[in-house]
Amino acid sequence: MKYTAIVDYGVGNLKSVANAMAYLGQDTLVTGDAAELERADAIILPGVGAFPDAADKLRQTGLDKALLEQAGRKPILGICLGMQLLFDWGEEGRRCEGLGLVSGCVERIQTDLKLPHIGWNSLTFQNNSPLFRGLDDGAYVYFVHSYCGHAQREEDVIASTEYGPSVVAAVSHNGVYGCQFHPEKSGEVGLQILKNFGELNQ
Repeated sequence: MKYTAIVDYGVGNLKSVANAMAYLGQDTLVTGDAAELERADAIILPGVGAFPDAADKLRQTGLDKALLEQAGRKPILGICLGMQLLFDWGEEGRRCEGLGLVSGCVERIQTDLKLPHIGWNSLTFQNNSPLFRGLDDGAYVYFVHSYCGHAQREEDVIASTEYGPSVVAAVSHNGVYGCQFHPEKSGEVGLQILKNFGELNQ
């Protein structure tokens, strides 16, 4: 049976992600077991909270090594803080190393608008990613964040949004994907994104 592992490392919005995947008929397993990540056909890395706390928990559980071992072997999707952890490092609170699966860093959004950025914003797609198949440019999704990724390679950015400046909304590199927004809270658009991700391993 094919299934997607949802990584449980103590800082994720696990239930809503699992519920959204179940609605789509996708089998999932919420797990903190590295062996299950190896057996899974795809992996979702959710996250809520601060970058250094989440990075520390990944290292303490050994799940950072498990994710690095599976990267390139199967699709991986980071959501919100999970996307930020894909980068080389983050600057929230203190400089802290991430997973290094996407080259770049995570910094506080430089904007005159109120932070955290909470609400619906439209996406501008680029670099033709299968994650957004069937969606029109300008589709709206739901964000909750104060920090954002800065990718070193422009080709790794697959969607952006505007919140004062242009903000990286989604990335992709070698089968690793990240959404700064919450697809599981983004209605039909978000469900289409999760459906597209689920079909990457079929």
